[in-house]
Amino acid sequence: MTDFIRITDLNAPELDVFVRLTGAQLRNRLEAEKGIFIAESPTVIEVALKSGCEPLSLLTDERLINGAVSGIIKAMGDRPIYVADRDTLASLTGFELTRGALCAMRRPSLPSVEEICRGARRVAVLEEVTDSTNIGAIFRSAAALDVDAVLVTPTCCDPLCRRALRVSMGTVLQVPWTRIGEVKDDWPKAGLARLAALGFKTAAMALSDDSVSIDDERLMAEEKLAIVLGTEGTGLSQKTVADCDYTVKIPMSHGVDSLNVAAAAAVAFWQLRK
Repeated sequence: MTDFIRITDLNAPELDVFVRLTGAQLRNRLEAEKGIFIAESPTVIEVALKSGCEPLSLLTDERLINGAVSGIIKAMGDRPIYVADRDTLASLTGFELTRGALCAMRRPSLPSVEEICRGARRVAVLEEVTDSTNIGAIFRSAAALDVDAVLVTPTCCDPLCRRALRVSMGTVLQVPWTRIGEVKDDWPKAGLARLAALGFKTAAMALSDDSVSIDDERLMAEEKLAIVLGTEGTGLSQKTVADCDYTVKIPMSHGVDSLNVAAAAAVAFWQLRK
């Protein structure tokens, strides 16, 4: 029989991982070698478990024990399972978004760029995308529209931060991804050179005088294509745009000049899929 640890006060130090530690602290202070991430909601936790992530501890609404989290509890083995009533958990910021369950999990090790691009035909590159909601939405579109891998530049938001993971519905753990470089200076010159060495043509999603339409036949015919998307507001850097093989635009109507990066990603993934 599973032993539950009943919680009546979220100030308990064993709950720091769920309640008080920042994303940076989860990545670096705890388990310095690999770090920890938090999966929110039974759906995301189940995706993480199926993806092979190792659970460390669970915090759940006691009403879910024989329902939505029963399978998760079985997967926890002898790891700590904290339960609390709804009133106690209601004081947890964002509790409603968790659907009553939070699981601390060990961060998976990231593969190399070369490893996840091996055999890939369509990859997405995210340059300095800092909004976690956009990151999550892009990953969800990547999973749905057959993007083989996602590469994030060193200054991008962490795809395993709580909001990005939740918005992605766990697809951050299903689409292969890694960082293309460790420090800011690794992108764009060195990163684009790595992609070229792997046989990829690069398509910068940006507006310029020499932009080609997203349905350009040459673009769509490329065997291996990296779709490069920029940060919210300012978009891609001029250096990145200049060094990519194509500059690509999505035709607009009614005087609209561009789409949100997550929406633009979905359109590009659909149009340029292989």
